Amino acid sequence: MSSTTAVPQIVLVYAVAENGVIGQGSAIPWRLKSDMQRLKALTMGKPIVMGRKTFESLLKPLPGRTNIVITRNAGYQAAGAVVTTSLADARAVATGDALRRLVTEIAVIGGAEIYAQWMGIADRLEVTEVHAQPTGDTFMPPVDLTVWEEVARVRNAAAGEDSVDFSYVTYCRRAPR
Repeated sequence: MSSTTAVPQIVLVYAVAENGVIGQGSAIPWRLKSDMQRLKALTMGKPIVMGRKTFESLLKPLPGRTNIVITRNAGYQAAGAVVTTSLADARAVATGDALRRLVTEIAVIGGAEIYAQWMGIADRLEVTEVHAQPTGDTFMPPVDLTVWEEVARVRNAAAGEDSVDFSYVTYCRRAPR
């Protein structure tokens, strides 16, 4: 299959604490500079899809990537981003962008509602397991191991600008979507 006809893979990229927390008050309740560097490496040059709250928490569009924002507010405007009002529209924009860029992946980067919408059509999960149990108000359910197979795991100790221990874990869908 040529790169112009391949369907890009959908990759959910997120960090989650042992208690399922992914956020607290529109912020991340831990400091992991290594994880921010990994997010950049996983998403650079690719279309990234996120919800409005996630986009606003970034303070500015992530450079080197097409930022696609999903919101229920049809009048919402976001400088430096493409705004859509549905998963279908966001997926169409992201797929077109991936094909134009000749990249094989669309990265979905949050938040919880967006992950829930995309989980059923995702091909891979790139999860940073944060070995802590912070207080939070936004959660991710555990990875369903009947659907997802763990294919890689690297444990990292807290060091430098990383406030807690963490593991990078890659899951692939057991049956093609």
